[in-house]
Amino acid sequence: MIDLDNRILADPGTPAFQVAQYPFYLLNRLVGRYNKVIGRELQKLGLDIPSWRVLMILGEASPRSVRDIATAAVIPLSTMTRIVQRMEAAGFVRAAPSRQDARVTEVSLSPLGRAKTVNAREAAAPVYRKLIADIEEPEFNKLLDLLNRMHANLDD
Repeated sequence: MIDLDNRILADPGTPAFQVAQYPFYLLNRLVGRYNKVIGRELQKLGLDIPSWRVLMILGEASPRSVRDIATAAVIPLSTMTRIVQRMEAAGFVRAAPSRQDARVTEVSLSPLGRAKTVNAREAAAPVYRKLIADIEEPEFNKLLDLLNRMHANLDD
């Protein structure tokens, strides 16, 4: 029996295609399972996955425009606008027109949002640590490199 290059097995354009070798299937499977696990933890805090994404993004830099948050969260702008409105109503964020350009809405964490960010990070940390427990630093660094290279390969 001849072992085929996994890149061939992962190519949907070949007769040898195997979904279990397709990296995007594996990534989606991982993200779906991770979201299910982390979602249970976030629910205890009154958060959902989209709100968690916004908190993590604003936890790095705040204020940010709704468009910047949407881009970073990989969520359509119209959907992000609704998420921000919902989070503002819950008291997690404040949204206001930009001082530089009133057409741009800037979003910042409220004091409650900062506290929720801390709580959400604490809830996510054990899941993350379990996820990477048997992955050595060089492997992890290689994973990040590969994912970033694949992302860059999709640029026009």
